[in-house]
Amino acid sequence: MQLFYNPSLDNSFKQFFFSSEESKHIIKVLRKKEGDLLHITNGKGYLYEAKILSADLKKCKAEIVSEKKSVPKRHSLHLAVAPTKMNDRYEWFLEKATEIGIDEITPIICEHSERKVLKAERMERVLQSAMKQSLQTFLPKLNPPIPFKKFMELQPKGLKFIAHCDEGEKMELKRKVAADKDVIILIGPEGDFSKDEINLALAKGYLPVSLGRTRLRTETAALVACTTVSMLNN
Repeated sequence: MQLFYNPSLDNSFKQFFFSSEESKHIIKVLRKKEGDLLHITNGKGYLYEAKILSADLKKCKAEIVSEKKSVPKRHSLHLAVAPTKMNDRYEWFLEKATEIGIDEITPIICEHSERKVLKAERMERVLQSAMKQSLQTFLPKLNPPIPFKKFMELQPKGLKFIAHCDEGEKMELKRKVAADKDVIILIGPEGDFSKDEINLALAKGYLPVSLGRTRLRTETAALVACTTVSMLNN
């Protein structure tokens, strides 16, 4: 099954048009024709089956013939991850985390962050592509970048953890997370969190956790955290 994405679809739609880019892909690349069925999601949990009415290269028209609502997970995973120096590493994390199962991502700008500007549109495309490739119907929420201290002013619900490389007593993440619980995990930049940032997070109720015995890159640490939570809830 090939999955398409149209965020504007809802239960009020009966007929709709694909964008020119997707129309070209459907008709020219996939060689679909009138009467063929396609699967589309709006990224909000709905899977639609639609029939092609007009096989137009620039404006493919389709009619919804059925819909199915996916059951939401009983937990949510929010990773607040500092941007990596190289954009492609962060995009790799976004892609793989979406495939594994993540609900929300917030880029946090830390004292040791070497990159502070991100290409939001490109990152959104990575998330959409990974959602379609993995045949999921929920698109992860990507928040705008926010300074670490500003993020600490927020009051997220659920279990709160910070993974850092500083010395001190830590429990393994897999021993602290619980099934069916909302989780938020902080992952720092290449230079790790500063001591002030660690202390601030601890004061805000974040528990220090370990992701293993080896030192991990930012994007690897984020993916290990994502996998740990996902496996516990599957």
